[in-house]
Amino acid sequence: MTYREDEYLLLSGIQHFKFCRRQWALIHIENQWSENFLTADGEVMHEKVHDKNFFESRKDLIVTRGMSIFSCVLGVSGECDALEFHRVSEGGVPLKGREGLWKPFPIEYKRGKPREDAGDTLQLCGQAMCLEEMLCCEIPEGALYYGELRHRKNVLFTTELREEVKNTLNEMHELYKRRHTPKVKPKSACNSCSLKELCLPKLMKNKSAKAYLQNAVKEII
Repeated sequence: MTYREDEYLLLSGIQHFKFCRRQWALIHIENQWSENFLTADGEVMHEKVHDKNFFESRKDLIVTRGMSIFSCVLGVSGECDALEFHRVSEGGVPLKGREGLWKPFPIEYKRGKPREDAGDTLQLCGQAMCLEEMLCCEIPEGALYYGELRHRKNVLFTTELREEVKNTLNEMHELYKRRHTPKVKPKSACNSCSLKELCLPKLMKNKSAKAYLQNAVKEII
């Protein structure tokens, strides 16, 4: 099965989905969004990273930023924060105007530190799977860079991780197709969520945010 371009989901939604399915639905299905310090700080970091004019070349290393990626098999599109190409003797891809073969190495930048859920790792692996489809090559690993820790964490793209990416995206596509927003499941992480005032976790246990807002409008009218 392949997806049409108008069916693509945002690859970055994986981290929202693994953090909270309801948060993902509020953002990607109901088109609701709200900023807090954490999201604003993260946006500042990504504005610096997503400089499409940035290009660096050093002997056996090429670095680009903000490269657009997609996969018609996974049904997603997005951008790589940074993409390194390392010169290799085999297993790489040819690059226009460059001699030899080059191995892609995706890097995703995060403002904080490693999370308890697997959202960051799945997002990075999804990027690699998109690149493999686009460049017709194998990408065995990439890295996550955490701003709070200021160092990289290498990630191996195992068979198990790739399957989890596929299963997660299948579930996301199913919910999106149904336009379904899951009911709230309050947890401690709700306190740091930028959508807390829209989600209303304490009040919304039995209704959707859309239904709540519709009722609120009726009361005003």
